[in-house]
Amino acid sequence: MPSMVCLFFLSEILFSLSLSLISSITATGEDQFVYSGFSRSYLSLDGAATITPDGVLELTNHTVHIKGHAFYPTPWRFRKSPGEVVQSFSVTFVFGMIPIYSDQCTDGMTFLISPTKDFSGAQTSQYLGLLNKTSDGNKNNHIFAVELDSSQNTEFNDIDDNHIGININSLTSNKSGSAAFYDDNSGMFKNISMVSRKEMQVWVDYDGETTQINVTLAPLRLPKPSRPLLSATYNLSTVLEDPSYVGFSASTGPINSLYCVTGWSLGINRPAPLIDITKLPKLPHVGPKPRSKLLEIILPIATAIFIFLVGTTVIQLVRRRMKYAEINEDWEAEFGPHRFSYKDLFYATNGFKNKNLLGLGGFGKVYKGLLSVSKLEVAVKRVSHESKQGMKEFVAEIVSIGRLRHRNLVQLLGYCSRKEGKPTLNWAQRFQIIKGVASGLFYLHERWEKVVIHRDIKASNVLLDSEMNGRLGDFGLARLYDHGTDPQTTHVVGTMGYLAPELASTGKATTQTDVYAFGIFILEVTCGQRPINSHADDSSQILVDWVVEHWHKGSLTYTLDSRLQGNYNSDEVRLALNLGLLCAHPFCNARPNMRQVIQYLNGEMPLPELMPTNISYGVLGLMLNEGFDQYSALASTVGSSCMTSSLSSGR
Repeated sequence: MPSMVCLFFLSEILFSLSLSLISSITATGEDQFVYSGFSRSYLSLDGAATITPDGVLELTNHTVHIKGHAFYPTPWRFRKSPGEVVQSFSVTFVFGMIPIYSDQCTDGMTFLISPTKDFSGAQTSQYLGLLNKTSDGNKNNHIFAVELDSSQNTEFNDIDDNHIGININSLTSNKSGSAAFYDDNSGMFKNISMVSRKEMQVWVDYDGETTQINVTLAPLRLPKPSRPLLSATYNLSTVLEDPSYVGFSASTGPINSLYCVTGWSLGINRPAPLIDITKLPKLPHVGPKPRSKLLEIILPIATAIFIFLVGTTVIQLVRRRMKYAEINEDWEAEFGPHRFSYKDLFYATNGFKNKNLLGLGGFGKVYKGLLSVSKLEVAVKRVSHESKQGMKEFVAEIVSIGRLRHRNLVQLLGYCSRKEGKPTLNWAQRFQIIKGVASGLFYLHERWEKVVIHRDIKASNVLLDSEMNGRLGDFGLARLYDHGTDPQTTHVVGTMGYLAPELASTGKATTQTDVYAFGIFILEVTCGQRPINSHADDSSQILVDWVVEHWHKGSLTYTLDSRLQGNYNSDEVRLALNLGLLCAHPFCNARPNMRQVIQYLNGEMPLPELMPTNISYGVLGLMLNEGFDQYSALASTVGSSCMTSSLSSGR
């Protein structure tokens, strides 16, 4: 009798388990499966991959430089019998890319077919958790993958930072294309940003007879377009092994990113079963709030009405502009971005009136402007004839900033600075700005195809967008050189108060001189004071010396901007002040690089403890009080050597 009771309960448990699986997986069989959400589903997960209670498959989490994988638990046979060709198959899945605290994701995700589920040796960042530097391109990988890449990596010949690729055993795509979909109504390909916090659907189809691979992309609620985004011919019988696993991989780089899958289906020798989009879980909501639905409806209507009303006027303006076309310089053919006529910029700034003035310096003046056609707010830099910034510097700024793409760098003709109503930034905004500028500077030093030394990092060269994100601008003094080489610049340029001590003796700007200026910038933002305060009670007050003095006294937080009125995060304030001092260390080898700065700011690495010293930070005061020549003599003996730090980090 007891055995009968146990058997009864066992059958009940098995029946309940089967019901829970059917609720999330339907139409299963030897040749197909479909997931409409992943609640109560069993997948083989590793790394950062997890399934949320809502049923979202998150391949990455809120961590940088992480990877994750998810596979169907059992392998599949893509051949009817050994030795035969790979059969036709079809896969579709719904995915979403979600930036955490920016508008950018790094680095991407893939759908893959592999003979193994063990990717412990795969690297993060640009390797997408799929391969590593040694295995990339190895024919013995037997991997077919479709990459959804949100970063541009020149070593893999990526076309941009928003593309899809067909990959065989390598991160270098056999064929790739910018993310777009074919609109069956208009007959046009429409560009689409994968980093949009919105679900999108991908179809991957392989024809075993013709060996043609088609990859199609579309927003979630649109039917499958009749034309694919990518088509390539490749015999997968020479690649895939039997049995093989199907699944996903993803990885992050220096920016926190979520790569998610909410639905998935596969069919062999038949179309992949339809995913029931009404049962799909919603993507996680992180970062900035999504734009109003009402705005999404009104904006296209208003734009269409505007275009209809001024259509004939635009045509007249275009014809007139062509009539008065200007002569381009030789350098513009290779480097020049979109060129505006003087008339357009004159009208945009209301005749360069002083009420639109944003700032001025040795180069001239910067005005706030509004472009008449696109209604885009811009900052117009007008170089005066008396400017200290010559044509060489002007061309250097156009060449460098025109090619750089990063959320915390001012994009040429792409970003604007809006005047905010609040007279004082709160601490959360200031800390966000510090993080943003750090991210932009890290991109310049390590993530772009060349090393870019900005050479003029200061608060007045940081513009703020509508969401108070800091964007580093003014690349008129920037210099570019190849990774692994030494910069040859020996002409000291920059702004007094931000110049690293070693510049006095070597005259050579490096990434570490940028780090020094960034340290001064942190102190300036945190303390609400200029690097050199000529209005101090006694003599000119040097900000870094003043902060060091309070650091020695144990009253470091006394230097915080009093306008914050006690509303701040004390841990973040102490981190910012100590990091500012570490970056502004008088000896360059004691300063961190920007990769370490990002890790300190994100709490991924503890900040080294600053140790007392007998050597003062007050090198800038010496420059001001005794002259630059005397300071150069001192720097030649200690400053340029970049030897053991006077404010030791304990390393």
